[in-house]
Amino acid sequence: MPSRAAQQQAERPTGQAMLRGMRGQCPSCGSGRLFRGYLTVRDRCPSCDEALHHQRADDGPAYLTILLVSHLGAPLLLACYIAWRPTAMTMILCFGLGAIVLSLLLLPRIKGAMVGLQWARRMHGFGIEPDPATT
Repeated sequence: MPSRAAQQQAERPTGQAMLRGMRGQCPSCGSGRLFRGYLTVRDRCPSCDEALHHQRADDGPAYLTILLVSHLGAPLLLACYIAWRPTAMTMILCFGLGAIVLSLLLLPRIKGAMVGLQWARRMHGFGIEPDPATT
Protein backbone atom coordinates (compact mmCIF):
# COMPACT_ATOMS: atom_id res chain seq x y z
CA MET A 1 0.00 0.00 0.00
CA PRO A 2 1.49 3.40 -1.00
CA SER A 3 2.40 5.84 1.75
CA ARG A 4 0.47 9.08 2.29
CA ALA A 5 3.35 11.10 0.84
CA ALA A 6 3.29 8.99 -2.33
CA GLN A 7 -0.49 9.43 -2.63
CA GLN A 8 -0.18 13.21 -2.25
CA GLN A 9 2.45 13.28 -4.99
CA ALA A 10 0.00 11.65 -7.44
CA GLU A 11 -3.02 13.78 -6.51
CA ARG A 12 -2.27 16.77 -8.73
CA PRO A 13 -3.45 16.23 -12.32
CA THR A 14 -1.54 18.57 -14.59
CA GLY A 15 -4.24 19.06 -17.23
CA GLN A 16 -6.92 19.96 -14.71
CA ALA A 17 -4.62 22.38 -12.89
CA MET A 18 -3.65 24.08 -16.16
CA LEU A 19 -7.29 24.40 -17.26
CA ARG A 20 -8.25 25.89 -13.91
CA GLY A 21 -5.36 28.34 -14.14
CA MET A 22 -6.30 29.23 -17.71
CA ARG A 23 -9.82 30.10 -16.50
CA GLY A 24 -8.31 32.32 -13.79
CA GLN A 25 -9.17 29.95 -10.97
CA CYS A 26 -7.03 28.46 -8.22
CA PRO A 27 -5.29 25.34 -9.57
CA SER A 28 -5.90 23.55 -6.27
CA CYS A 29 -9.63 24.05 -5.59
CA GLY A 30 -10.92 25.57 -8.82
CA SER A 31 -13.20 28.03 -7.05
CA GLY A 32 -10.98 30.86 -5.79
CA ARG A 33 -9.73 33.60 -8.11
CA LEU A 34 -6.10 33.21 -9.19
CA PHE A 35 -5.45 36.82 -10.13
CA ARG A 36 -5.74 39.92 -7.97
CA GLY A 37 -5.46 42.17 -11.03
CA TYR A 38 -4.86 41.69 -14.73
CA LEU A 39 -1.66 39.62 -14.26
CA THR A 40 -0.97 39.84 -10.52
CA VAL A 41 -1.22 36.40 -8.92
CA ARG A 42 -2.66 36.35 -5.41
CA ASP A 43 -0.38 35.25 -2.58
CA ARG A 44 -3.03 32.83 -1.30
CA CYS A 45 -6.28 31.43 -2.65
CA PRO A 46 -9.26 33.13 -0.96
CA SER A 47 -11.23 29.85 -0.96
CA CYS A 48 -8.82 27.06 0.01
CA ASP A 49 -5.92 29.15 1.39
CA GLU A 50 -3.43 27.42 -0.95
CA ALA A 51 -0.15 29.35 -1.14
CA LEU A 52 0.26 30.72 -4.66
CA HIS A 53 3.20 33.04 -4.04
CA HIS A 54 5.64 30.33 -5.16
CA GLN A 55 4.83 30.85 -8.85
CA ARG A 56 7.62 31.97 -11.13
CA ALA A 57 5.94 32.56 -14.48
CA ASP A 58 8.26 35.51 -15.28
CA ASP A 59 8.63 36.02 -19.06
CA GLY A 60 7.35 32.61 -20.18
CA PRO A 61 3.72 33.69 -20.75
CA ALA A 62 4.83 36.72 -22.78
CA TYR A 63 7.07 34.60 -25.02
CA LEU A 64 4.31 32.05 -25.59
CA THR A 65 1.80 34.79 -26.32
CA ILE A 66 4.10 36.36 -28.92
CA LEU A 67 4.71 32.94 -30.44
CA LEU A 68 1.00 32.14 -30.74
CA VAL A 69 -0.09 35.56 -32.00
CA SER A 70 2.63 35.69 -34.64
CA HIS A 71 2.00 32.14 -35.82
CA LEU A 72 -1.72 32.85 -36.12
CA GLY A 73 -1.28 36.29 -37.63
CA ALA A 74 1.31 35.65 -40.33
CA PRO A 75 -0.63 33.05 -42.35
CA LEU A 76 -3.85 35.02 -41.90
CA LEU A 77 -2.09 38.18 -43.09
CA LEU A 78 -0.89 36.40 -46.23
CA ALA A 79 -4.29 34.82 -46.89
CA CYS A 80 -6.12 38.16 -46.54
CA TYR A 81 -3.64 39.90 -48.81
CA ILE A 82 -3.95 37.23 -51.52
CA ALA A 83 -7.76 37.07 -51.29
CA TRP A 84 -8.70 40.77 -51.12
CA ARG A 85 -5.57 42.88 -51.81
CA PRO A 86 -6.35 45.55 -49.16
CA THR A 87 -4.24 48.68 -48.89
CA ALA A 88 -1.15 48.69 -46.72
CA MET A 89 -2.79 51.04 -44.21
CA THR A 90 -5.82 48.75 -43.89
CA MET A 91 -3.54 45.78 -43.26
CA ILE A 92 -1.52 47.67 -40.66
CA LEU A 93 -4.60 48.89 -38.80
CA CYS A 94 -6.51 45.60 -38.88
CA PHE A 95 -3.66 43.28 -38.06
CA GLY A 96 -2.06 45.67 -35.58
CA LEU A 97 -5.30 46.00 -33.66
CA GLY A 98 -5.94 42.26 -33.96
CA ALA A 99 -2.49 41.43 -32.59
CA ILE A 100 -2.96 43.78 -29.63
CA VAL A 101 -6.42 42.45 -28.75
CA LEU A 102 -5.39 38.81 -29.14
CA SER A 103 -2.27 39.38 -27.02
CA LEU A 104 -4.29 41.03 -24.26
CA LEU A 105 -6.77 38.14 -24.28
CA LEU A 106 -4.18 35.35 -24.34
CA LEU A 107 -1.61 36.69 -21.86
CA PRO A 108 -3.55 36.14 -18.58
CA ARG A 109 -4.81 32.75 -19.77
CA ILE A 110 -1.32 31.54 -20.64
CA LYS A 111 0.03 32.87 -17.35
CA GLY A 112 -2.73 31.09 -15.42
CA ALA A 113 -1.99 27.84 -17.25
CA MET A 114 1.71 28.22 -16.45
CA VAL A 115 0.95 28.78 -12.75
CA GLY A 116 -1.28 25.69 -12.85
CA LEU A 117 1.54 23.68 -14.42
CA GLN A 118 3.98 24.81 -11.74
CA TRP A 119 1.50 23.95 -8.98
CA ALA A 120 0.72 20.51 -10.42
CA ARG A 121 4.38 19.63 -10.90
CA ARG A 122 5.33 21.02 -7.48
CA MET A 123 7.84 23.44 -8.98
CA HIS A 124 9.46 26.37 -7.16
CA GLY A 125 8.28 25.35 -3.68
CA PHE A 126 4.67 24.41 -4.42
CA GLY A 127 5.24 20.88 -3.07
CA ILE A 128 6.90 21.86 0.16
CA GLU A 129 4.62 21.36 3.14
CA PRO A 130 5.01 23.95 5.94
CA ASP A 131 6.77 22.73 9.06
CA PRO A 132 4.11 22.34 11.81
CA ALA A 133 6.69 23.25 14.46
CA THR A 134 7.15 26.75 12.98
CA THR A 135 3.45 27.57 12.56
